[in-house]
Parts: sequence; C-alpha cells; structure tokens
Amino acid sequence: MIYTVTLNPSIDYFVKTDGLKEGEINLVNEQSIVAGGKGINVSKVLKNLGVDSVATGFVGGFTGDFVESSLQKADIGTRFIRVEENTRINIKLNTGKETEINGISPSIPVSALEQLEDNLLANLESTDFVVLAGSLPSSLRNEFYGQLISSIRQKGAQAILDSKGKPLQEALAHHPFLIKPNHHELGDLVGASIKDPREAAAYGRRLVNEGAQHVLVSMAGDGAVFVSKELAAFANVPSGTLENSVGAGDSVVAGFLAHFTKNGNVLEAFKYGVTAGSASAFSKGFCTAKDIDRYLPEVTVNLIEGEEG
Repeated sequence: MIYTVTLNPSIDYFVKTDGLKEGEINLVNEQSIVAGGKGINVSKVLKNLGVDSVATGFVGGFTGDFVESSLQKADIGTRFIRVEENTRINIKLNTGKETEINGISPSIPVSALEQLEDNLLANLESTDFVVLAGSLPSSLRNEFYGQLISSIRQKGAQAILDSKGKPLQEALAHHPFLIKPNHHELGDLVGASIKDPREAAAYGRRLVNEGAQHVLVSMAGDGAVFVSKELAAFANVPSGTLENSVGAGDSVVAGFLAHFTKNGNVLEAFKYGVTAGSASAFSKGFCTAKDIDRYLPEVTVNLIEGEEG
C-alpha cells in the first residue's frame, strides 16, 4: 500500500482574472475549489494512474470536512486525524502570472501527532511506501519528518520526502528512499545557484552522501536530474504549452512511485515521473495514464555518470 501524509492540507481556491487592480473590485472569470496539499495531490494522481493509496494527515473544521469528503467522493482512501482549528484556505491566483496566497496553518497538539504516528505505523508492512509531502505546520519542529522517516524504516517500509529547507536537511540522516527538491530548493539547501544538470547532479550527490537513497531534482522546463549511489542521469521534458504548474512536482512523485512499485527500475520510474509532471503541467487538471503515454516517447534519459545496472 501507498500512504500519503499531508500535515498541512488546504482548500485550494483557484481564481482566474484578466488582471488584478489593487484597491478595486476585481471580477473572476474562472474559479474552482479543490482539496489541496502536496500529499493529497500525489494521491489524486495515483488514482488517475490506477494506483490505490490512503491519504492521511490533519484536518479540522468545516474546511477539513470538505477536504476529507472530496477525497472520499473520488474513491481515495482517507485516514485523517481531526484537530480543533480549521484547515487553511489557499488562494491560487492566475492573472497571466501565477500567484499563491497561503492561509494560516492550524495548531497541531502533541496528542494528534501521537495518534497520526500510531495509526500510520500500526498498518505498515515492509512492502509499503509512505509519501511525506509539503510544508510543516508552524507548530511542528523541523525534526518531525526525520523522526517519522526513522519510525517508518524501522517497520521495514520506505519513505519518500518532498519538502524543503530545514525539515528536508534534518531528514537526510534517516535515509529517505527518495527526495524531490527542485533546483531552487536544492540551491537553497547547499548555498549555491544551480544553473545546469551537471551542477544539479553534483549537489544532488552531496545529499546522497548525507543519507538520501535517491535524489530527483526537477528543473522546470530544463528537465530533471536523478542521482543515486551508483549513477546520475538527466531527462529532458517534452514540448507542450504550460496550462497550470500547480501540482506538477507532485505528479513527478506520483508517476515515479506508480511505475517503480510495479516495475522496480529507478531510471524507468524517473522517466515516467518526469513525463507525468510535464503531462500535468500541460493539462488543466492532473495527468492521466493516457496523457503520460502521449508524451513518453519524447522523453530521453541520458547518464551523466555511472552505469545502468
């Protein structure tokens, strides 16, 4: 089973306007309201690809009710922990440029943290994967992801982490199976400006040496880099028109995991994940298997160093 953990989910309110005039009334041309959060997005893409998952994390209030019920309507398993404060609302504003306004996170009491960990670990088996994705609520310590990864690995399962900054740095020593920073997040982590795939591979190698089993660095339209102990590789992205970048990175994680859990080849999973990210970026919604198959022939994986096993 695949579990996705979204500690800081949201209601995402997508708004499209012709422009934004500050201090005036602005009319919306298009709008949509969906359950959001990086782990939740991963579960949605996995569902599109025919892979079951269970979404967990913290939800509260009427906004939390919406998040949980909308996933259940989509036939996605849920096992959320309730908290007292409302789940946040995030605004995704498209005026020709994409702007995000993120709401305030609810406080997470110690009792809820313990309940989440107990419920998750009680059901884990050695073949399971746990996706930990997104920011930490402000009430949680930076070490939380690392501690949870350690507990997951003690059960024999594997953890994938898509976060950034200190929470990511603190987690490396606990050997996550895969981390997925973009090149800006990787640069912030290592204190460098990353301009090309070879630089991304070199700095990705540093994170492998610090404990990550695999590192996947997305570089937007410039492709992506994959690094493990044995090799480093680069994948281009297919050509297409950007429709929506929200969730593209989550689609990379979902695509990688959907393919790897069925076939076990990391480079093939890397290629499939990169294609999934592009397919979502070129769509108004999340990608489907048909979308990925359409773009997959355009994506090529080339080794930067090492040999394919």
